[in-house]
Amino acid sequence: MIDNFDDFCLHMYYMIDNLWQEIAPLFKRPGPEPSSCSDSELLTLVLVGECRGWDEETNMLSQWTEHRDLFPHLPSQSRFNRRRRNLREAMNLIRQRVLQRFDLAHERYSIIDSLPIPVVQFHHAPRAAADWKIHAASFGKVSAKQQTIYGYKLHLLVTLEGIIVDGLLAPAHERDLTAGVELLSYHTDRVVMGDKAYYSLPVAADLAAERAIHLLALPHSNYRAQASPALRQTFHAARRLIETVNSQLALQFHLEVNHAHTFTGLYTRLASKLTAHTLSTFLNRLFDQSHLLHIKQLAFPPI
Repeated sequence: MIDNFDDFCLHMYYMIDNLWQEIAPLFKRPGPEPSSCSDSELLTLVLVGECRGWDEETNMLSQWTEHRDLFPHLPSQSRFNRRRRNLREAMNLIRQRVLQRFDLAHERYSIIDSLPIPVVQFHHAPRAAADWKIHAASFGKVSAKQQTIYGYKLHLLVTLEGIIVDGLLAPAHERDLTAGVELLSYHTDRVVMGDKAYYSLPVAADLAAERAIHLLALPHSNYRAQASPALRQTFHAARRLIETVNSQLALQFHLEVNHAHTFTGLYTRLASKLTAHTLSTFLNRLFDQSHLLHIKQLAFPPI
């Protein structure tokens, strides 16, 4: 049972260190292992920090200075930033290894949805750094919020247990259906529910024939064929679940607030946030449901 923040850090470090030992040979660097603040420790600093909402590096390091009993050796900000970027693929691989061990991540039924990822404020977009344009950042509409952003959309595949199985970062102007098909092309044998943006009978037929993926989406209101009330109720329940996950990512992990100045920095932040969410969900499932809310309160302070 996890009773306090120190216990939460201990369990996170234990998981991360064990997983790091498995993948460390894939990330050999020139020279010896850092004598203070090992890679396992740095990954724990990043991922626990993301769980706490310490998403700015200056704030994260400042917060960790109050917990030197847990991690006595903190790197400088520049070294922390450099090592964090160098370990971004390690974070992705840790998330994948956790999903392999997570039985609930292998269920067939899933939900697909997207989240806006603006990279600069709308009025600053004409003067945005060339790096964003090189990496296909674009203007795009976010219908749910009735706004236009400059940046990307993160398309997520989430199980009915709220576990993020996969994600795809696409330019903001790209249609949800187009990006969704690309994301689903890496999967097979799934039943996937989406909103109206993912509705297309020809696309659904192709996915079923080629990938054994059954893409279910409610038709637009002006279509003659409409879903039954029972099916609509099922979709509304799924919608509430994906909105819960989206709220966690937006409010707890600040996914839609971008502090990155380059695409590499954005990619690093997304990798750490999604990995932190997966590890937290996995850790929650190790304990009885009666402790679930308690653990969430320790990992995620009130907003």
